Amino acid sequence: MARVFITGSTDGLGRAAAASLLQDGHEVIVHARSSHRLPAVQHLLDRGALCVVGDLAVDQEVRGIADQVNGIGGVDAVIHNAGVLNGPALLPVNVVAPYLLTALISGPRRLIYLSSGMHRGGDTGLDGLDWSGRTTTASYSTTKLQVTALSAAVARLFPNVTSNAVDPGWVPTRMGGRSAPDSLELGHRTQEWLATSDDPAALASGGYWYHQRRQTPHPATQDPQFQDALLDRLAEHTGVTLDALT
Repeated sequence: MARVFITGSTDGLGRAAAASLLQDGHEVIVHARSSHRLPAVQHLLDRGALCVVGDLAVDQEVRGIADQVNGIGGVDAVIHNAGVLNGPALLPVNVVAPYLLTALISGPRRLIYLSSGMHRGGDTGLDGLDWSGRTTTASYSTTKLQVTALSAAVARLFPNVTSNAVDPGWVPTRMGGRSAPDSLELGHRTQEWLATSDDPAALASGGYWYHQRRQTPHPATQDPQFQDALLDRLAEHTGVTLDALT
């Protein structure tokens, strides 16, 4: 049995993954953006899930989320599921929050970052980006390229941690739309497998996965120079480094 923390658990893939993991006997910590969203996960709380609350678009609240998770303790895996599709919160939610939570949550040895096939159309430029989210300076594709690179950087720099990125497919969630062609169920199975399975493939690090099969991501995500440059920008913005993972 594992204890898994899932960001963005009040809807879509995050909520589906939480329900499935609970069904399989694992412990789950779900996440809601605000107390107003708690009714969306009440059925999970009734089944034993724990919950933390905070807005991933707000730096101080992200730090508070990490404090809440650390207060619970014993986290084996984190699924960085939350994401937004557009607007000024793109960089804070899709990139800065996963970075901060990676640095600040103690203990997990399995980290899973939600990417997208759209990351292949992302921009590798790092100049002029507003990491605070006051203005919109990056596309969804660019943020997913960056979080895929973050996952690969963690895998490269910290061999004691298993870090992987997952393309869940274009699935019928609120973000994906009801006409999305991929399977909602398959969209969360890979994350659960990477978070809990003892399958040797699931214990490997540095992968980019689609439906439990490794795929080839954008070359920049595998480039140590790009990874290090991204980490430097995030450390400069947040004042936090990933040293604690050692």
